[in-house]
Amino acid sequence: MLVVDDDEDLRRTVTMVLAEEGYRVMEAANGAEALTRLHDGPLPDVILLDLMMPVMNGEQFRRAQSADPLLAAVPVVVMTAAGSRAVEPIAALGPTRVLHKPVGLEPLLEAVAEVASGHGRDGHAK
Repeated sequence: MLVVDDDEDLRRTVTMVLAEEGYRVMEAANGAEALTRLHDGPLPDVILLDLMMPVMNGEQFRRAQSADPLLAAVPVVVMTAAGSRAVEPIAALGPTRVLHKPVGLEPLLEAVAEVASGHGRDGHAK
Protein backbone atom coordinates (compact mmCIF):
# COMPACT_ATOMS: atom_id res chain seq x y z
CA MET A 1 0.00 0.00 0.00
CA LEU A 2 1.04 3.57 -0.60
CA VAL A 3 -0.72 6.25 1.47
CA VAL A 4 -0.45 9.68 -0.18
CA ASP A 5 -1.75 12.54 1.97
CA ASP A 6 -0.27 15.85 3.13
CA ASP A 7 -2.05 15.56 6.49
CA GLU A 8 0.70 13.88 8.50
CA ASP A 9 -1.59 12.77 11.34
CA LEU A 10 -4.08 11.17 8.97
CA ARG A 11 -1.34 9.59 6.85
CA ARG A 12 0.36 8.07 9.89
CA THR A 13 -2.94 6.85 11.36
CA VAL A 14 -3.97 5.15 8.10
CA THR A 15 -0.49 3.67 7.79
CA MET A 16 -0.61 2.34 11.35
CA VAL A 17 -4.07 0.80 10.89
CA LEU A 18 -3.08 -0.91 7.63
CA ALA A 19 0.20 -2.17 9.12
CA GLU A 20 -1.69 -3.63 12.09
CA GLU A 21 -3.87 -5.48 9.56
CA GLY A 22 -0.74 -7.01 8.04
CA TYR A 23 -0.29 -4.78 5.02
CA ARG A 24 3.09 -3.48 3.90
CA VAL A 25 2.68 0.29 3.81
CA MET A 26 4.70 3.18 2.40
CA GLU A 27 3.91 6.89 2.88
CA ALA A 28 4.19 10.00 0.76
CA ALA A 29 3.23 13.59 1.64
CA ASN A 30 2.37 14.64 -1.93
CA GLY A 31 2.13 13.38 -5.49
CA ALA A 32 5.75 14.10 -6.39
CA GLU A 33 6.99 12.15 -3.38
CA ALA A 34 4.59 9.33 -4.30
CA LEU A 35 5.99 9.10 -7.83
CA THR A 36 9.51 8.88 -6.42
CA ARG A 37 8.49 6.07 -4.04
CA LEU A 38 6.74 4.22 -6.88
CA HIS A 39 9.77 4.47 -9.15
CA ASP A 40 12.06 3.32 -6.33
CA GLY A 41 9.80 0.22 -5.98
CA PRO A 42 8.41 -2.17 -5.10
CA LEU A 43 5.01 -1.26 -6.52
CA PRO A 44 2.15 -1.33 -4.02
CA ASP A 45 -1.08 -3.25 -4.55
CA VAL A 46 -3.14 -0.11 -3.89
CA ILE A 47 -2.54 3.63 -3.71
CA LEU A 48 -4.66 5.57 -1.20
CA LEU A 49 -4.67 9.09 -2.61
CA ASP A 50 -5.72 12.44 -1.21
CA LEU A 51 -6.58 15.06 -3.85
CA MET A 52 -5.78 18.39 -2.19
CA MET A 53 -2.02 18.48 -1.55
CA PRO A 54 0.83 20.95 -2.10
CA VAL A 55 3.69 20.40 -4.56
CA MET A 56 1.76 17.91 -6.73
CA ASN A 57 -1.93 17.36 -6.03
CA GLY A 58 -3.89 14.15 -6.55
CA GLU A 59 -5.16 15.12 -10.01
CA GLN A 60 -1.63 15.91 -11.23
CA PHE A 61 -0.38 12.66 -9.70
CA ARG A 62 -3.10 10.62 -11.45
CA ARG A 63 -2.23 12.16 -14.82
CA ALA A 64 1.45 11.30 -14.31
CA GLN A 65 0.65 7.81 -12.99
CA SER A 66 -1.74 7.03 -15.85
CA ALA A 67 0.82 8.18 -18.44
CA ASP A 68 3.54 5.91 -17.02
CA PRO A 69 3.22 2.33 -18.33
CA LEU A 70 5.02 0.97 -15.25
CA LEU A 71 2.59 2.64 -12.83
CA ALA A 72 -0.70 2.89 -14.72
CA ALA A 73 -2.05 -0.50 -13.60
CA VAL A 74 -1.72 0.19 -9.86
CA PRO A 75 -5.28 0.76 -8.59
CA VAL A 76 -6.11 3.99 -6.76
CA VAL A 77 -8.55 4.63 -3.94
CA VAL A 78 -9.21 8.35 -3.67
CA MET A 79 -9.78 9.70 -0.16
CA THR A 80 -11.37 13.12 -0.36
CA ALA A 81 -13.14 15.73 1.71
CA ALA A 82 -14.66 17.16 -1.47
CA GLY A 83 -18.43 17.15 -1.46
CA SER A 84 -20.95 15.86 -3.97
CA ARG A 85 -20.18 18.57 -6.54
CA ALA A 86 -16.77 16.99 -7.01
CA VAL A 87 -18.16 13.61 -8.10
CA GLU A 88 -17.67 14.17 -11.84
CA PRO A 89 -14.14 15.61 -11.59
CA ILE A 90 -13.14 12.75 -9.30
CA ALA A 91 -14.68 10.15 -11.62
CA ALA A 92 -12.68 11.66 -14.49
CA LEU A 93 -9.50 10.68 -12.63
CA GLY A 94 -10.44 7.01 -12.97
CA PRO A 95 -10.08 5.84 -9.38
CA THR A 96 -10.97 2.28 -8.52
CA ARG A 97 -12.88 3.50 -5.45
CA VAL A 98 -13.69 6.80 -3.72
CA LEU A 99 -13.86 7.23 0.05
CA HIS A 100 -15.20 10.45 1.54
CA LYS A 101 -13.41 11.94 4.55
CA PRO A 102 -13.71 11.46 7.38
CA VAL A 103 -13.12 7.82 6.44
CA GLY A 104 -14.30 5.22 8.92
CA LEU A 105 -12.10 2.28 9.81
CA GLU A 106 -14.43 -0.37 8.39
CA PRO A 107 -15.00 1.30 5.00
CA LEU A 108 -11.26 1.90 4.68
CA LEU A 109 -10.33 -1.71 5.40
CA GLU A 110 -13.12 -3.05 3.19
CA ALA A 111 -12.06 -0.87 0.26
CA VAL A 112 -8.39 -1.78 0.61
CA ALA A 113 -9.12 -5.52 0.86
CA GLU A 114 -11.51 -5.42 -2.09
CA VAL A 115 -9.23 -3.40 -4.36
CA ALA A 116 -6.09 -5.34 -3.39
CA SER A 117 -7.77 -8.70 -4.00
CA GLY A 118 -9.09 -7.47 -7.34
CA HIS A 119 -5.55 -6.54 -8.27
CA GLY A 120 -4.53 -10.19 -8.00
CA ARG A 121 -2.61 -9.88 -4.74
CA ASP A 122 -3.75 -9.65 -1.17
CA GLY A 123 -1.35 -6.88 -0.17
CA HIS A 124 -0.51 -8.59 3.09
CA ALA A 125 3.04 -9.36 4.15
CA LYS A 126 3.91 -12.95 3.52
